[in-house]
Amino acid sequence: MWLVRPVEAGDLQGVRDIAGAQGAALSSTLPKQRDALAAKIEHSRRSFSGTLRNGEPARFLFVLQNTETSKIHGVAGVDARAGNGQPFYNYRRDALIHASHELGVSRRVEVLYPSHALTDMTLLCAFAISPELRGTEAFELLSRARMMFVAENRDLFSNRMVVELQGVQTSDGQVPFWDSLGRHFFNMDFETADQHSGALSKTFIAELMPPNPIYVTLLSDAAKEALGTPHELTRLTLDLLQREGFQPGCYLDIFDAGPVLEARTDSLRTIVTSHRTVLHAAYGDNGETCLISAGQGGGFRCTLTALSETLKNEVKVPVKTWQALSRSAGDDVRIAPL
Repeated sequence: MWLVRPVEAGDLQGVRDIAGAQGAALSSTLPKQRDALAAKIEHSRRSFSGTLRNGEPARFLFVLQNTETSKIHGVAGVDARAGNGQPFYNYRRDALIHASHELGVSRRVEVLYPSHALTDMTLLCAFAISPELRGTEAFELLSRARMMFVAENRDLFSNRMVVELQGVQTSDGQVPFWDSLGRHFFNMDFETADQHSGALSKTFIAELMPPNPIYVTLLSDAAKEALGTPHELTRLTLDLLQREGFQPGCYLDIFDAGPVLEARTDSLRTIVTSHRTVLHAAYGDNGETCLISAGQGGGFRCTLTALSETLKNEVKVPVKTWQALSRSAGDDVRIAPL
């Protein structure tokens, strides 16, 4: 049985293994350094327990666990506010009109503006899962469990939500957009810059990136083609997020030009279709498969279960679901269709 729950200190090695298993082809906002990752897990623990320090932003990390083996197979996060108290940088795609009345010439030129307009919006992040589970129900559970948590704790999150998808990377590890632009200002390869972004604050972006608009015509052809194009290995993630209600906007990842998806939080499919109800026992696994969650703070749990509804619009689920959620008959739960 698959279960999504808040990360715990004892999950450190399991989370590190999952983040590392993505390989060079897929980066993650999770740091690979043990101490930095342990600090993120501790920050998440304080967020779930409500013991954040003064002004400290809430950052939640969840893990996907096989309840039969206790092994961690995935990790996913949600930051209550993008930037976590600092600017959250992206490029905004726009255009300028260059015209000369004397020559009778008018030309539309695409430009990229450095922007931190998405700062303080809720950010989905840190998604990584065992490769064999991509596209399965466990894959959907891990991603959408975050929405179940948001729905249950709506006051903690903003009215808009964003998520960055990784951009184009070639089979030999080259990142066209980074190689055409960022490398000239950072004097480091993409992987190193990405690791700095995961482990450190992003103030180094403002310190090193040019503050002026970038004319797209000056980029390499490969970099132009990469603008707003997701990495091929994120296609399943893109499809899932679009079914949830996210759509690409005018913003791009500042490192690889991957698309930034946006949505109104209250219009997301899981949040719209989920509702609270009361738990009862079922004898057997008959019924529609749904998401079901329960618990507050560090006691939050979310799984998939077969359920049926009573005449009172309450739900009956197998006892193994009770056990996974640490709930019993008569307790409140939240459900949403798969």
